[in-house]
Amino acid sequence: MRTHYFKTALRLKSLTLSVGIALLAGCTVGPTFTIPKEAYSITDIENNRDYVQQYNVSNTMISASWWSQFNDPILTELAARAEHAKLDLQLTASRIEQSRARLGITKANKLPQVSFFGDYTREDISDKSKFAALGAKDSGNNYWQTGFDASWEIDLWGHIKRAEEGAMAELKATLLDREAFKVSLMAEVAHQYLQLRGTQSQLQIVQHNKAIAAHKLKLVSNQANNGFATRYDMSMAEAQLATVEAQIPRIIAKRNAQMNSIAILLGESPHALDALLIDAMPQPSLPNTIPIGIPSELAQQRPDVLSAQARLHKATADIGVAQANFYPRITLVGRTGFESFESGDLATWDASFFSMGPAIYLPIFQGGKLEKRLELTEEAQKSAAITYRKTVLNAWHEVDNALDGLASMRSHHDALEKAYHGYQQALHFAERRFEQGAGNYLDVLTAQRNLLDSQLALSESVTSTSLSLVSLYKSLGGGWNAIEVSDE
Repeated sequence: MRTHYFKTALRLKSLTLSVGIALLAGCTVGPTFTIPKEAYSITDIENNRDYVQQYNVSNTMISASWWSQFNDPILTELAARAEHAKLDLQLTASRIEQSRARLGITKANKLPQVSFFGDYTREDISDKSKFAALGAKDSGNNYWQTGFDASWEIDLWGHIKRAEEGAMAELKATLLDREAFKVSLMAEVAHQYLQLRGTQSQLQIVQHNKAIAAHKLKLVSNQANNGFATRYDMSMAEAQLATVEAQIPRIIAKRNAQMNSIAILLGESPHALDALLIDAMPQPSLPNTIPIGIPSELAQQRPDVLSAQARLHKATADIGVAQANFYPRITLVGRTGFESFESGDLATWDASFFSMGPAIYLPIFQGGKLEKRLELTEEAQKSAAITYRKTVLNAWHEVDNALDGLASMRSHHDALEKAYHGYQQALHFAERRFEQGAGNYLDVLTAQRNLLDSQLALSESVTSTSLSLVSLYKSLGGGWNAIEVSDE
């Protein structure tokens, strides 16, 4: 009974010592991460030179599904399919799970580690050993032991805390990488789709002009038969028809390649989307109002900026981990169980044992390894800070360029529209002069060729303007949902 009280008293003393050591915890070394202020003086987007006069913009946040503003159901369908089908998104999902696993490992280090042990030994000492000389039995005996080992590192200097902080930042960066890829993917789907619609529009224009050229060749042929047109006029009309026809195979090949490009983005085989995309559709119209968000919050709108920020956070936390390695570590270790030379006595109280106490680890000489590891983390943090600043600066440039591009394309489109109407009038007058015998057929062909070129340029301008809007949405970080990331 006295033995029982003695063991209980030892346990209480050990527990008191453990609690005292635990109270020392709470000091965290290393720099505390703060979101860096912008390193550049940025003029507000509202003061951009040209686009304010040409577009009705608003400070409304960009919709996560901005492509729906084109009011094109096929584009909306393609965007939805791309989000779930792209193999690269599956790859980013795997990287996210790896980051989650690393975070789980780091969190586990905060908890006590408990393991079970059990062993049996049959031993027989030498008759000539020192133990035999002291009177120990030289006959064989059995030794049984079973119980539990436990250990718990007290995070005195924040080593584990900083490691967990870094792992959480790494997970956040990985999640944001996925969203940044989504932004690029959705922009690329829209880009390829709008280019396809532009190519189909050009194909319709050329086919329409082919029909006009064929009709005019027939008219010139009739006039030549009646003596109102020359053989030269016939040759020029035939050449005009052949020139227009020659453009059709090239445009069809371009259209087919663009349909396959969309199929690649969706992880589909070649021609898998032909049935959906082959029919020409009107080019999507631009929205009446363009949301650009709040300029000062641009850094919070783009996942690539937030990802760079999270990696800077991790690099800062890694410095704390490296600094904590210079300080002593205290781990509470304990073992309890039963041991006996007879298996029948193994479960009795007299066979019980325990040990508990702190284990101290203090680095004294590491050959400069700890200093170099700290230097490495500090330089990595500097690199992460530079990367963050570059990412922010690049974001501002992309937005500014996208706004300028959108404004210039609108001006370009307006000028081409005027030119198109002018060429329409020129063709009308050239045809009338030829019909009245006051002009030659070369003037008609020249006017027709100029009108065709103008139509193609105008169609391309419509496509380019739409693509400029896609670039703007991409530069503003459209196409991802911050709430989904925070929930994960």
